[in-house]
Amino acid sequence: MNSIQTNSPSGSPTSFINAANQSITINGVRFAYRDIGPHSGVPLVLFNHWGAVLDNFDPAIIDGLAQTRRVITTDYRGIGGSGGAAPLTVGEMADDAIRLIQALGLKTVDVLGFSLGGFVAQELALKAPDRVRRLILTGTGPAGGTGIDKVGVVSWPLILKGLLTLRDPKFYLFFTSSANGRRSATQYLQRLQARKKDRDKGPTPRAFLRQLKAITAWGQQVPQDLGHLRTPTLIVNGDNDIMVPSVNSFELAKRIPNAELVMYEDAGHGGIFQHHTDFVAKAQAFLDA
Repeated sequence: MNSIQTNSPSGSPTSFINAANQSITINGVRFAYRDIGPHSGVPLVLFNHWGAVLDNFDPAIIDGLAQTRRVITTDYRGIGGSGGAAPLTVGEMADDAIRLIQALGLKTVDVLGFSLGGFVAQELALKAPDRVRRLILTGTGPAGGTGIDKVGVVSWPLILKGLLTLRDPKFYLFFTSSANGRRSATQYLQRLQARKKDRDKGPTPRAFLRQLKAITAWGQQVPQDLGHLRTPTLIVNGDNDIMVPSVNSFELAKRIPNAELVMYEDAGHGGIFQHHTDFVAKAQAFLDA
């Protein structure tokens, strides 16, 4: 991955698939990120799923959101273009996120977390409530949530199925098996391959397994008091999420004061990718409220 070392990042009107790879060093560790959209209003920082690198952010969602705001995507420590070792706890990932926000000179941000990124986003908002203005939690659940510690058990057979069928495992893990789900899966995976130059490095097996340990620990963790979370929150998922069971989205909506909930029918873990146009519109309306 070609990196641009910078301490003064600037947004760009370019599309996400052409966005420059940038990095910033924090306490001796390099963090890779991309930064697009106008420098007006509150920046939106995104945190992604287990094993994800910069090229696993959906360009349709990033470009849609970046029409009206600055959007920053990043690699977790130890994965993709970021240095160091992948953290073994969600709390450590959230600490990294706080340091990254500070290092980029951002006083207040909006945060969007998908799956593992939603765990990180919750922890971030609880640890640094003065930093987070609005929170979007997608395909995710609370600490100690139903089935979260079984993500590996659910995923390994479908990861193997992906290898055997020469398909990205997300085809099976993120989408339903209906015709609509499979069509959406194909379109989503095509979007992820749209960037042809300067692609990010894929996850190493070590980083992949260390992140799974962090996810499992989150699933076994004592539930947090989300009643203390006063940040306006939008929760979005599909009604048939097999990775972070959809019941967890209802639980989040019940426990976070005044949270808004959107559930997409015939959609799985990747419901926001299947319904990316509608999701972007709802996210923009929520962030602009």
